[in-house]
Order: sequence, then structure tokens, then C-alpha cells
Amino acid sequence: MLTVAVPVLLFGVLTALLAVHGWGPFPVESALHSWAVAHRPSSAVRIVGVVTDLGAGVPPYLAAVAAGFLLVRRSGRPGRPTVRIAQACAPVLVLAAGQLLRNGLMRAFARPRPPVADWVAASPSGYSYPSGHAFTAAAAAGLLAWAVLRGGRRRPWTVLLVGLLGLVAVAVGLSRIYLGVHWPFDVVGGWLLAALWLGLTLPLIPLIGRPPSGASPEAPSRPGAGAAG
Repeated sequence: MLTVAVPVLLFGVLTALLAVHGWGPFPVESALHSWAVAHRPSSAVRIVGVVTDLGAGVPPYLAAVAAGFLLVRRSGRPGRPTVRIAQACAPVLVLAAGQLLRNGLMRAFARPRPPVADWVAASPSGYSYPSGHAFTAAAAAGLLAWAVLRGGRRRPWTVLLVGLLGLVAVAVGLSRIYLGVHWPFDVVGGWLLAALWLGLTLPLIPLIGRPPSGASPEAPSRPGAGAAG
């Protein structure tokens, strides 16, 4: 329950503070934004531009597809083909549904972005909070990390991969601040929403294809079977 309750509480508090503040930037956000704008050599912008692209389009869905592949491979149950297909598709559907949720919240909150003059190497659309790149990168990284750690023996490479996925998610979020298209709390909100969404959905994925509790694995006998003819 804590995996859901904590991000729900933190996301709710952050959203409430921003709403009370009129959705404008807090002083600490303005200060970090100004620092980023003042420290953007072209070489750094090119590198950060590559990093930020990992949070949208194909890369997050490749991670979700990989998570589905690992889930089916390590499920340990042969199952029907339809069940295995559903298991493989579940992470992709979780990511897509989460993006719809994030988009709906973004439209409802309608927090303005930083000034367009401060944007570089990015042409975002929509409102600012919560950050779509931060949410998508964190959700995709979380899905793949969960699939890697689920089942099987923990090996050094798995820990290294999970750490790398976390670093990518953080780097994508920070890149949005550096490129001037998001306020810092937009990114924090995207991370919290991703944690909330994963906490709600990840426990449901292993239930796909599992028989209801108390159900007998054997097929029920036909009426009249075994009766004298």
C-alpha cells in the first residue's frame, strides 16, 4: 500500500501547492530555470537533446515491449496463446494508459510553460504540469526494471541494468529543465505520477491468466457423467 499511498500523497500535496500559487513558478523554480538558460553551450545542448529524445516516441515503447517479453519468458506457466499475448502486451497498455492519464491531468491543470524564448532543441506542445517526458521515461524504466527483477536469480548485471534505467529516467527529466521547456516541479510531478501509476498497475499484470482464487484447475464434469446407463 505504501508504494501507492506515498506517491499519491506527495503528488497531491505538490499539485495543491502549485494550484494555491496560481500555477506560476516558485522562486526556486525560477532560479533553477535561469541557471539552466545561462549555462547552455552548444555541445551540451546537443548531448541533452539526444537524452531528452529517450523520453518520447519509440524508445519508451521498446522498453515496454522488452518488459512484456521478459514477463512471458519468466512466467513459468505455459498457458494459452491468448493469455501469453495478453501478458506480453500488458506493459505496453500500462504505458499507453498512463500517458492518457497524464495528458488528461495536464489539460485539467493547464500550468503555463516557461517563456518560449528560453526553449532550445525542443518544440513541446500542451501545458507544463506534469512533464510528459519525465512521466513516460520513468514509467517505461520502471516497467522494464520490474520485469528484469521479477523472478529468476539476481545477478550483478541485473542490478547494473536497473541502476542504468533509473539514471536514464532521471536524466530525461532533468533534460527538460535544462532545455527550458519545463519548470522543475513539472518534472517532479511527472516522476511522482509515474510512481503512483506503477504502484497501481504493476500488481495487476501477474494476475493475467491466473485462475480465480479457489477455482479448481480441473475441468468440471459434464452433467450425467458417471451415471448408470
